[in-house]
Amino acid sequence: MAGDGSGDSSPDQETPLPASISHPGRLLGQSRKFLDFFWDIAKPDQEIRLRATEELLSYLRENQKDDELLKFTLKRLIDGLAATREAARPGFSLALSQVLQVFEEISLSTVLEQIKEKHNLDRVKKKLFRNALFGNFFGVLALFQSGRLAKDAKALLECVQLLQGLSAHHAHLKDLPRKTLADIVSEIPEAVFEKVLFSALEDDFTSAFSTPGQLDLLLVGIQKFPKVFRPKKLKILLGTAAVITAENIPRLVEVLKMAVKSEKKDRALPTVGLDLMKVALKEGAFELFWKEAVENTLLKDNVGPFSYMCYRLLGSALPLLSLGQLKMVLRGEVMRRYGTHVVSTQLPDRFKFAPEMEAYVSSFLEGCVDPEKQLAVMIGFSTLTNQGYPVVPTFWKVVRHLLPDTLQQYTHWLKQMFLSPDLEVCIDFSTKRQQQIEKKSDSDKTEHCITRLRKWIVARLVGIVENSQLKKEEEFVMDVARFCFFHAFFETKKPTSEIPETKATLAVPLNEPSRTVTANSFFSLLQYLSSMPALGESAKAEEMRQKHLHGLTVSGDPWIYLLVQYAHSLLSHPKHVKAVVPFNEEEQMAWDRMLQTVEDLRKREQKSDSLKTSAFQHLLLLVGIHLFKSPAECVNLLSDLQNCIKRACGGKPKKKGKMEPAGGKEELEWVEVIVEVLLALLAQSSGLIRRVCKSVFGLVCRHMTKGALQLILDVLDPGQDQEEDGAVVITEDMPNNKKKKPLLAEINKNGDAAGSSSAEDSSDDDESSGEEAEGPETDSEEEDMDEETDENFEAMLRTALQAGNALGEDDSDDDEDVDDETMMSLDKNLSALFAEQRKRMQAKKDEREKMRKEKILRREFKIKVLDLVEVFLTKQPDNPLVFGIIDPLLSVIEQSMSSESNQQEQDYLRKTADIFTNHLCRSKQYCKTVAPIQEELHAQLESLVKRACRQSDSSVALYAFSASLYLFRVLKGNAPGEVTQQVAQPKKKLKSSERSSTAQTGQHPALGSLDLERVTAVYKEALNLFLTKRKSPLTGAMFLDLFERHPIMCRQLIDTVVKSITEGARQHQQASMHSFARIGNKAQACMLLQKALQTQDFKLALPEKEWEALIRESTNQVTETLKTVSEFKVKVDQEKVLKCLELLSSLIKTVTQQKLSVDLEELRAVLQALSQHEGFGNSTRLGDIYWNVMALLGFTRPAKEKAAAQPEKQTEAEPLKRKKKGFLPATKKRKNRRKLLEQALENSGEGSGKGAVVGRADATPAGKKKQRRKKKNRGEGGAQGLASEQGPPTKKQKLPAGGATEADQGNLKKKRRRKRGGKAQAQSGQSGTH
Repeated sequence: MAGDGSGDSSPDQETPLPASISHPGRLLGQSRKFLDFFWDIAKPDQEIRLRATEELLSYLRENQKDDELLKFTLKRLIDGLAATREAARPGFSLALSQVLQVFEEISLSTVLEQIKEKHNLDRVKKKLFRNALFGNFFGVLALFQSGRLAKDAKALLECVQLLQGLSAHHAHLKDLPRKTLADIVSEIPEAVFEKVLFSALEDDFTSAFSTPGQLDLLLVGIQKFPKVFRPKKLKILLGTAAVITAENIPRLVEVLKMAVKSEKKDRALPTVGLDLMKVALKEGAFELFWKEAVENTLLKDNVGPFSYMCYRLLGSALPLLSLGQLKMVLRGEVMRRYGTHVVSTQLPDRFKFAPEMEAYVSSFLEGCVDPEKQLAVMIGFSTLTNQGYPVVPTFWKVVRHLLPDTLQQYTHWLKQMFLSPDLEVCIDFSTKRQQQIEKKSDSDKTEHCITRLRKWIVARLVGIVENSQLKKEEEFVMDVARFCFFHAFFETKKPTSEIPETKATLAVPLNEPSRTVTANSFFSLLQYLSSMPALGESAKAEEMRQKHLHGLTVSGDPWIYLLVQYAHSLLSHPKHVKAVVPFNEEEQMAWDRMLQTVEDLRKREQKSDSLKTSAFQHLLLLVGIHLFKSPAECVNLLSDLQNCIKRACGGKPKKKGKMEPAGGKEELEWVEVIVEVLLALLAQSSGLIRRVCKSVFGLVCRHMTKGALQLILDVLDPGQDQEEDGAVVITEDMPNNKKKKPLLAEINKNGDAAGSSSAEDSSDDDESSGEEAEGPETDSEEEDMDEETDENFEAMLRTALQAGNALGEDDSDDDEDVDDETMMSLDKNLSALFAEQRKRMQAKKDEREKMRKEKILRREFKIKVLDLVEVFLTKQPDNPLVFGIIDPLLSVIEQSMSSESNQQEQDYLRKTADIFTNHLCRSKQYCKTVAPIQEELHAQLESLVKRACRQSDSSVALYAFSASLYLFRVLKGNAPGEVTQQVAQPKKKLKSSERSSTAQTGQHPALGSLDLERVTAVYKEALNLFLTKRKSPLTGAMFLDLFERHPIMCRQLIDTVVKSITEGARQHQQASMHSFARIGNKAQACMLLQKALQTQDFKLALPEKEWEALIRESTNQVTETLKTVSEFKVKVDQEKVLKCLELLSSLIKTVTQQKLSVDLEELRAVLQALSQHEGFGNSTRLGDIYWNVMALLGFTRPAKEKAAAQPEKQTEAEPLKRKKKGFLPATKKRKNRRKLLEQALENSGEGSGKGAVVGRADATPAGKKKQRRKKKNRGEGGAQGLASEQGPPTKKQKLPAGGATEADQGNLKKKRRRKRGGKAQAQSGQSGTH
């Protein structure tokens, strides 16, 4: 009987269950739910399998008294072990193990016997042999996973023996049996192993050096049972008292190579390798194993899989080694080879081991609690350098697992290496290519390596601070920031305790590249600090994080303010430190004034907290700290910024009429000065400056004036030629009057440096690569310049040759020789000429490269300026100045669409289009008070619609048309009389009629400031252009958008749409492209009318009589259009009729549902005649829509019928002709078949009335499949058979009995068989039997 499994029964008490089931039919019929468990167990989804297993166990517990149920379960699970689906086998194995674990009274030996009997390898068929192997394996695995195998010695021994037998079938099972053996050995007690298994596995232990599985089995036994595998026992088994010995190293290496080859595709460390390393540590022979087996043998073979195994051994060994062993491994040859691999596998298609090594290091650091070991590993990987530059990335994610003490020690070590670079502790290497091109001396090479190392160290320090997953304190962050700032802009004269950075001296002085990199890293860190949440675990820090107060310390001071104070303290100690580039008197005064202004703003902020004050303070600090990087431009910016801050924060503004005494120009508003300052700052390559400019502009944009906005728009204007005071100047030394921004002048001076170090500059998150391909214009300019240069050079060359008599005249003697002096003089002249030509060519190349870089910088600047436009549209959508942005943005889109298509230009266009569409045209808020400027807005709306009509690209026209809809909405306003908001149900038609009557008077309250007649005339002209012009940039979607968003325009333009349905109907027979365009536009008119009639707001806006008249007129127009249709030759004809039929469907439904008095009799007659035209049945879609319309009129689509049988006389009179070569065109086939079909229908009397229409439509094949099907059935007679006889026969045509005579079939088959060389009489006899 089945128990509940709660007791611990011994193997002797286990009751074997018979395998036979007495009443299998009862089990199959008793519960469908029970049988579904086994189906779910076999499914590939693991969650479904686990849930089915749990439900099966619950079901068995509930019916534990039913032995037959348990027997069936065991039988079904054992059968499933050899399932053909791979996902099903583990499911059945797991279910069987759970059943055996719960019901312990089931004998494991009995189950194992059933498994062997069911999956007997000796009796199984050959095609099922592989499945039987897996059945035995998963059966043993189920017994092992049940946890009871160690208690049953007999079953344990039989399972081990079965696995040993299965291990011989390596082609199918790979190393699975050996691995399972190792798992069994690792789980059983020592006494059971020594008593039961040792003797059975002794042969495997003896031949441990033969295969990886046998060696791994021995290594697992040594680790698990050290008392069993004592040195004496090992001496007997292996011949040596230990596994890791000098004489065993060659055999061990061979086994490791075998393991690598067997698991090459898995890209994982073989288990035997890890176990071998553990045994080496246990035996105290790790150094021998690592030096001899790994470094001197496996690594020297220089084979990819062997090298990867060495790297995996290195990563896996990190948690197992002591501190001394860690240092030995991390400075070995494996590390050097790993570094070479990392550097040489930068191509995207190469296998990269670096992510796997990072996972090993991360796992070690996460589980290690020893700070010294953590520090040793971090230093080991940080000193693996390629010509001074470490191979690990500067932002290494593994740092997040460092302990606080380790982090402090590691940071201190980085600083010491920066101050005193020690290349001897580094494992430095060079790739083969680097060694080939290396031409530097030792001193230059050392300086180069130190520069690269310092560059990496500074970036690593900044990366540690920027790692958000690493817990840091404010003191730690400030220490790193001070370190970077000090060594970027200052140097020590005399140590002082007040400045900790002066206590450490530089062993190797910092060169200019190192200081530049340090400065860039500092500003990158400053950018992160400005957005960093508050640090620490205090309650105040948590409160600041919840309030999203970023860029502040816990005390409330901005990080940039603390750094400015630190810079001021450095400047206040001239005896101890000095600036690398000292301030002059003007710069020092600007610095002092900046500090004073900041203090004034802080006092003002304490009295009244103002966002504007905070923004100005941040902007001042930012420009002030940039004095150290670019003092010349920041001095003027600080002066202008301080003046406008005073005027913005309470100073009396000067009158506009007052002239400045110096320049004689009208004084700018303070907001215009701010805009100029922001534009100048945006020229710098700094993400921090870009973000600060956006935030400051967002606070001052509500004070924007037309002049300030124009300064921004002038930057974006692609067609500007005049010189601008604040935004654009013309560079005189550039050819073709190239323009650039004044703020870009300083950048372009350093263009080459910025281009060469763009990869090293981490301070700008928006900087482009600067290496984009040149556009077509640049290429054409280069070709013209090259042609001109070639002509000039050719003339100069000819002159030089004639001067040296190298080019003789026509009447000169060809045999006359030139003396040596003349030749020497000629050589000098030619050499000088070619040298000068090379200089000219290089100068032109440099000029072109300069122009290209300037163009890239200008485009970058414009992208940044778009940020200000976006901020203004977001913050001030109801400002009347918004209307002045529409045309400049459209000009940018037009220019970008017609210019080169490099990535930077695409980004510029994409951002402009996004701002124009989402922040302008689709803005939910807009200006409400437009009465004073309604005339200007109407003129702008007309201009936009005409601009859309003039475009050559529909995508550009869409933007102009969308802008006109935006102005339409602004002029109309959102008055409460809008039909959409007040009317929601059709029963209120009387009120809608009243509203429509008031709308006709021109005094509708929903019109606002809109001049309806003026706007209607503009859109009507555009609609006529769209419906008449062949290639119009306008699209139907534009007018649909107009109708849906403004239903009042739908009523104004609907007559134009209705009339255009029949307009030009007489010309549609002309074989010209203009007529085709008219036909296509009529289809567009039908579509527009259909969509308009489906608009609910438009329906409710019309009175009932006007609505009925519109439906009647639309129906008449479509009827007149269909009258002009005579044939369906081209696709345009079909498309026009399709659109008409779709519109008719909507019209007829409207007439029927609303019971309108519209006469449809004429329409019925036209539709009946339509199906009789030539080519009607060629389109299945056209036929379906046609009969849908006819069904609305009461007609029923007739069912397709087979054609009548054709008399045999006609078949005999016109025998089937076989065409040897070629086929008729498809059009001729259809014509011939139609002619024959008409004759057949006339003969059979079915050629009149509706039947003729249906027959013709049905007889025409709708596709290739139907044609093939009818060709096969040509012998069935009727019109179809006649048509097939006239058309050319297909290849390998099979004629069934009844279609042609038996004689015809026999003749055809005889001819074919004679060509194949067969026996004619026998084949003709066979054909006659058919």
